[in-house]
Amino acid sequence: MADASLDLIRKLTNANGAPGFEDEVTEICRKETADFVRAEEDCLRNLYLMPKKNQGKQPVVMLEGHSDEVGFMVHSINEKGMIKFATLGGWFSQALLGHKVRIRNNQGSYIPAVISSIPPHFLNEGKKNQVIQTDDMFMDVGASSRDQVIMEFGIEPGAPVVPDVDFYYDAENKVMTAKAFDNRLGCAAVVETLTKARDLDLKVDLVGVLSSQEEVGLRGARISANRVQPQAAIVFEGPPADDTFTPADQAQAVMKKGPQIRHLDSSMIANPRFVAFAREVARKNSLPFQDTVRLKGGTDAASIGLSHLGVPAIVIGVPVRYAHTHHCMASFEDYQNAVKWGLAIIKELDQKTIEGF
Repeated sequence: MADASLDLIRKLTNANGAPGFEDEVTEICRKETADFVRAEEDCLRNLYLMPKKNQGKQPVVMLEGHSDEVGFMVHSINEKGMIKFATLGGWFSQALLGHKVRIRNNQGSYIPAVISSIPPHFLNEGKKNQVIQTDDMFMDVGASSRDQVIMEFGIEPGAPVVPDVDFYYDAENKVMTAKAFDNRLGCAAVVETLTKARDLDLKVDLVGVLSSQEEVGLRGARISANRVQPQAAIVFEGPPADDTFTPADQAQAVMKKGPQIRHLDSSMIANPRFVAFAREVARKNSLPFQDTVRLKGGTDAASIGLSHLGVPAIVIGVPVRYAHTHHCMASFEDYQNAVKWGLAIIKELDQKTIEGF
């Protein structure tokens, strides 16, 4: 089972899925669940996974994760063949230079490129010590002219771009490294939770949702939540870890200390009764977890919570070191415990409990 989970995460993280271009990700999730769910998509590329066994008379619990990753888009191409780009999502400029990316051309193929800028050899001492911003960077596919980029490589303005990174697993330490753990770990958790729940006798109906464009304003979830109209929601996320730089008494997203549950961020205050219920379920099942109070950032739980007539929503997150960079790290055991926690919660949910939220 561990091998199947790792293979799912590998496929999802290696997939190309910049905001607005999540098709490869949703196709993988469709195939993984095809034998027991009915799948639908909308024009924003939100994917809805509805188990065929749903009764239609029980409270609906939405299991959600966003399908996009932080990426880029081709802005323009200069006469020398250098590609100017726009960022999609929150990138830190100092984490970009020298990294590989892949750019989708007009034939649907992905072309490798390198993020670069004027080499330090050609900068004076003053400019050499300045932080290079993304506006001063470019992507280089090895071309010599604008015409070559367009005519031979098939790259045009508007093309999506993602980091060029392959999934790696350190089996001895049970640590995964890849791009896009924010939020392909959440996508995998939605798929696995639905799969593990397929033969359970639940008192709720489940709907798995992979919402698009979270990284550019929680956009997809605004639509998906209003379409599903759930009575409760569990949002699976890949939030940034803080254990590499935060004092131990303040760290709340430590890799290998279990998934986190979010009480607060800049976009929401989590439903405190649902949070308390989830924490009690974790204790009852001897599952490790971390309490998190975030002063910045936001998740799709904000859009879901304010949808329809209001929805009690919680966020279960797998701590990710170096989120929003090319090379993220996460504990496989943290991921497994996130799935176990989500499954344990839905086993205990019923109409009365949800009404108590």
